Amino acid sequence: MDIHSLNGKRAIVCGSTQGIGRAAAIDLANRGASITLFARDREKLERVRGLLPGQGHEVLVADFADNAAVAEAAASHVAARGIVHILVNNTGGPPGGPIVEAEPEDFLDAFRAHLVNNQLLARTVLPGMKEAGYGRVINVVSTSVKEPIAGLGVSNTIRASVAGWAKTLAGEVARFGVTVNNVLPGYTKTQRLESIVAARAKATGRDPESIAADMIAVVPAGRFGEAWEIAAAVGFLASPAGGYITGVSLPVDGGRVSALS
Repeated sequence: MDIHSLNGKRAIVCGSTQGIGRAAAIDLANRGASITLFARDREKLERVRGLLPGQGHEVLVADFADNAAVAEAAASHVAARGIVHILVNNTGGPPGGPIVEAEPEDFLDAFRAHLVNNQLLARTVLPGMKEAGYGRVINVVSTSVKEPIAGLGVSNTIRASVAGWAKTLAGEVARFGVTVNNVLPGYTKTQRLESIVAARAKATGRDPESIAADMIAVVPAGRFGEAWEIAAAVGFLASPAGGYITGVSLPVDGGRVSALS
């Protein structure tokens, strides 16, 4: 048995048109899984599908701001295609800004986009995972689960709620051979990071290069992460090798988070 192989497994990867989501889809495909790419832009999804090694890959289209559309698309897909062994929940982060300036609707929008969609998707795929005796729910979250990040008030709040949801779900489904884990990316070279740097530069009047340098200065590894490095953690947790790891929030951050747990 190849404990790292995903041959014969099927995965849904959300937010897979760019960044960590795209990298995760590629990693899982390299391990042998058949990937369903899930996001709102069909054209971009098709481009990513063309990058994936192997066969049997598909695209699924819905706007993650619309819970009903996400649930309907996922349910129709599972009804038509059968068991999904791996679910990667990954959605773009809420806009930045101080928490005191956030409107109640900002929290509700983020809650629906992240936690509610995670719940809807998990409930859709869990029956098949239980039937197969193999399931992996992996949530791409943020190191703010361990240490809140300044200027990301709404995100800090919602990410923590996702971590609590995942820990609870992990305890309920472990006996069925299903694991639930969170991967916590640190500062990673993605469009999300670019937007954070740009927002901080605008707020302070400083140039983006100096903002980025300050961010790197607090990372012991001395650099930003690459999307494929986050994806490698996703791939490991999705594989048979990760079968005894559940309910954890794993920082992949170059050592930036100083918390012990």
